[in-house]
Amino acid sequence: MKFQAWGAFLLAVALAGCDPSNPNNPYRAEDAESKVYYSTFEEPPKHLDPARSYSANEYAFIAQIYEPPFQYHYLKRPYELIPLTAESVPEPQYYDAQGTLLEGDPPAEKVARAVYEIRIQPGILYQPHPCFAKRPDGSPANANLTDADVESIDDIGGFAETGTRELAAKDYVYQIQRLADPRLSCPILSTIGGYIEGMEEYAAALEEALSAARAERQARGGIAYNADRDERYDPISLDYGAFPLPGAEVVDDHTYRIVLTRKYPQILYWLAMPFFSPMPPEAIAFYDQGALIRKNMTIDQYPVGTGAYRFATYNPNLEIVLTRNENYRTTETYPSEGEPNDDADGFLASAGQSLPFIDRFVYKLEKEDVPRWSKFLQGYYDASGISSDNFDRAIVMNAETGATLSPWMQERGVQLTTAVNTATYYLAFNMLDPVVGGYEPEKRKLRQAISIAIDTEEYVEIFANGRALAAHGPIPPGIFGRVEGRAGMNPFVYDWNDRAGAPVRKSLDEAKRLLAEAGYPNGRGKDGKPLRVSFDNVLTGAGDQATIRWYSKKLEALGATLVSNATDYSRFQDKVHNANFQIISWGWLADYPDPENFLFLLYGPNGKKEHDGENAANYDNPDYNRLFAQMENMTNTPERQALIDRMLAVAQEDAPWIWGFHPVSFGLRHAWIRNAKPNQMANGTLKYLDLDPAQRKTMRARWNKPNYTPLLAVAGLLVLGSIPAVVTVRRREHGR
Repeated sequence: MKFQAWGAFLLAVALAGCDPSNPNNPYRAEDAESKVYYSTFEEPPKHLDPARSYSANEYAFIAQIYEPPFQYHYLKRPYELIPLTAESVPEPQYYDAQGTLLEGDPPAEKVARAVYEIRIQPGILYQPHPCFAKRPDGSPANANLTDADVESIDDIGGFAETGTRELAAKDYVYQIQRLADPRLSCPILSTIGGYIEGMEEYAAALEEALSAARAERQARGGIAYNADRDERYDPISLDYGAFPLPGAEVVDDHTYRIVLTRKYPQILYWLAMPFFSPMPPEAIAFYDQGALIRKNMTIDQYPVGTGAYRFATYNPNLEIVLTRNENYRTTETYPSEGEPNDDADGFLASAGQSLPFIDRFVYKLEKEDVPRWSKFLQGYYDASGISSDNFDRAIVMNAETGATLSPWMQERGVQLTTAVNTATYYLAFNMLDPVVGGYEPEKRKLRQAISIAIDTEEYVEIFANGRALAAHGPIPPGIFGRVEGRAGMNPFVYDWNDRAGAPVRKSLDEAKRLLAEAGYPNGRGKDGKPLRVSFDNVLTGAGDQATIRWYSKKLEALGATLVSNATDYSRFQDKVHNANFQIISWGWLADYPDPENFLFLLYGPNGKKEHDGENAANYDNPDYNRLFAQMENMTNTPERQALIDRMLAVAQEDAPWIWGFHPVSFGLRHAWIRNAKPNQMANGTLKYLDLDPAQRKTMRARWNKPNYTPLLAVAGLLVLGSIPAVVTVRRREHGR
């Protein structure tokens, strides 16, 4: 071989297997023309069983697979509940204690039963799955599996025989029954159990049946019996139908009924959550086989649903892939109406078209921000959040126009989406504490003074890149009961500026005046000792010290001293549960778009210490409690708004919270992504997204042009280095 050929050979070896246009492309070349969406996840989901799952990173997957009867309209705001698998959103029928049907919208105190009858659309099919496969005689094809049967099967896709069947009303009732199974520890059972007729008694009956079955196994197994080991691979089969549950009944194949023991309009919102998705009994019977459990194939890992997508790959330590459900109905279409600007913003371009649009969603495990951000900029991830480190590169903040993309991002065609989260983050005072708690006028003034001094707007600018709105109460934007402008301002912390048309925080002098009236002139009490306020937290990292210093500085300016008590999360939770703190940082993300879901955080009977509820401040004002009880189960009417206004006035004066902020989410998507409107309530939204793979391929090639100069230089050096060897070989050949 001539030495000139060595350079070409080495270059060919180096480039072998590369796409010449995108040699750094981490994906298969054949997918470049396909509608495949690429994204990431930071932590593997813990639970994928809808009876147990209750976190955002779990809902990101299961909400695409499971379908509760209702969903939120993708485009409309305020959020509107619409049918998903149901034919319509039902109107409740209310009955009094004598069984008489009540007309209209009766007050809660007159309602003894509320009945919701839900009819499911006929013809909806489950995804292809081995649990539905049948033998010619109709028996399950994949029952009584042995370890030998599944030896070569590593995931659900390895089964040769699959099947499907039509969605039935009984599947929804079966799932409601599962919520009461004590082995599942459903996180909402304590909430909905008090509303669904007979649910608490049903849960107790299942607990008793489970105990009896365990006792029987123990008796058979003798002294060496290990219940945990036995049930792990041979779960006890509870007959859910053996006990009455009048609150969840099958009416016919496509209709079921939910009965409540009192008026609770919010039940419809709960019915839009994965908890109330259908569960086919065949799936539980299939996954309860020891041979599958030993292979880690369970309903908690491999969902079975009717949704637009199903799992194609589930490797939580590397990659999760959702693929289009072949059996998904064509009647589900993209919405044809939305907010006033949706048409101009391009969100109605797909109106009326069948869902879903994208064939596959590929999620790669990325635990670090740097590689995630780098691959987004290269076009290898289709969307990205914005970390604090990258914020200034991506976003320009302007006092007049707000947040806009940097020129560099605009040149790349990146899209910015922002949305105020339906969440509230706040600092809670412990109302049971002898110093910062209490309801006397001087106690209120102390909390009001501290609330003024803790400058939320400054905190947001420093620690959140301006990505939040200062809160004036617990209700975030987009939820009924929220009032904007002067009428919604917290008058104990802010004054209204007519020129700016906006609230401005009261001065530090005003805070010092309130502190003096509270009994702490210049920050000192009657005993001459300085006011010391403890802040219990889990800010234990090196970067968290800046936050602590900021809080300390604000209290020092008021004349008080902040004492930081940082601890681990377990100890912190104990302190909160036992009300062993003065101030803590806390927050709440909406379960559903109703003011009750935020206002209950200040309801006395929900106190954390006395009632183990979500009222972490242990706030207990009789006036607020009375108004809440009136407001709680009302529909959204002017009368309900009036009650909410009165409740907020009470709470703002009492100041059990430093009201904090409502975070604003910032998301980036490439220009080839379509229909990406943020929705803070809906979970199963992947079916609405679309993309242009040809545009993506073009942009990737432009952004990732191969630079062969370093490779050619290396090849050149190798060629030059080989010349002496080639010369020596030739001399030897000529010398023969």
